[in-house]
Amino acid sequence: VQLQAFGGGLVQAGGYLRLSCAASGDTFSNYGMGWFRRAPGTEREFVASVDWRGSTIYYADSVKGRFTISRDNAKNTVYLQMNSLKPEDTAVYYCAAGPPRSAVWSWQYDYWGQGTQVTVSS
Repeated sequence: VQLQAFGGGLVQAGGYLRLSCAASGDTFSNYGMGWFRRAPGTEREFVASVDWRGSTIYYADSVKGRFTISRDNAKNTVYLQMNSLKPEDTAVYYCAAGPPRSAVWSWQYDYWGQGTQVTVSS
């Protein structure tokens, strides 16, 4: 499956962005989907994940209550709505496709998108 993430940009602290990740090349509903991010000088970290049906969702503690992951299997797309953004949310955000269940470890994912930059100014 091929993944393309988009929707990143520059936003002020307290603002919002919506990331999208479009999938192609395979049956989208076969996969659980995740969002990860990597800030400069840090390791890639888990942000959110959703199972194939959209019913089991996990969030990193750092984004819980501010970010919402969702998916539309008819559109082969997973979304990440990011509200109340903070400067520490600045990172390259990656979408990934993995097992049908909701998974939180990067090694569980087989396919990765190219990443989209999110920059939050203070």
